[in-house]
Amino acid sequence: MTPPRLGCGAAILDAAGRLLLARRLTEPEAGCYGLLGGKIEPGEATRDAILREIEEEIGVRLELQGFLCAVDLILPDGIHWVSVVERARIASGMAEIREPEKLADLGWFARDALPQPLTQAAIAAVKALDG
Repeated sequence: MTPPRLGCGAAILDAAGRLLLARRLTEPEAGCYGLLGGKIEPGEATRDAILREIEEEIGVRLELQGFLCAVDLILPDGIHWVSVVERARIASGMAEIREPEKLADLGWFARDALPQPLTQAAIAAVKALDG
């Protein structure tokens, strides 16, 4: 088994409380709808990684609003991801997919009408948001 890898994500909400999700096209969890985010680079602060990843993926700048949850994803092949998720809102820009090889079907979803299936991080974030 390898050491855990570090990831990050953002539960991005709009004024109506809808959650921004995209369908993953790559593993892990390909085909599932999930939060936006990615890998924390060596020497990079978690919050900086979230801001960078979201701007790379969908071209917006975020206002981070605080820690929401941490997610353990242990895959059948033994790969282990630990991801920090922050609550956020879009501060500027229009969300659009900028990495079409990785993401599809970007959209805002009411928490009582979420697309399926969801990634483990999205499930954890929704539980944390709903308290």
